[in-house]
Amino acid sequence: MTQAITTSAPEATQNRDRLSQRPDVLFCYGTLQFDAVLRSLLGRVPQKSPASAPGYRAAALEGRVYPGLVAGTSADLAPGLILTDLSSEEWRIFDAFEDARYELRQLPLANGGRGWAYVWPGGDVRVDDWDAAEFEAQHLAAYAARCARLAPGLAAGRPKGE
Repeated sequence: MTQAITTSAPEATQNRDRLSQRPDVLFCYGTLQFDAVLRSLLGRVPQKSPASAPGYRAAALEGRVYPGLVAGTSADLAPGLILTDLSSEEWRIFDAFEDARYELRQLPLANGGRGWAYVWPGGDVRVDDWDAAEFEAQHLAAYAARCARLAPGLAAGRPKGE
């Protein structure tokens, strides 16, 4: 069982400053790959295209239905997609949505471009990779419904909490 993570005021402030880096292209490797989740959070599906991050893997996380992007071996290639037309408001929604433990980093992509991704810093990482098909079959409907309930608060700038 995973313990709840408590966020102190300084960490919360630092977390909210992630967007000061002015990210542009978002690399999605987990639940944000699903149109139902994007629609629930943003009210639309942004422009997207397939992408992958070499040297990373979308790891299953203990006690969570969503993954964490973690450094892997040189042979690892995290599959995903990039969202290219996000507004500043949509970036704020995603940033409020993402767990306070995630770090926003710019990564090289396999196509030679770069994308910003919410990277999991460690802890609770399982040895197996996250299974998108299993998530879709077992958790997507409930997860998208939860995102729809959270969306008004996220749009108002409140983090989702855990």
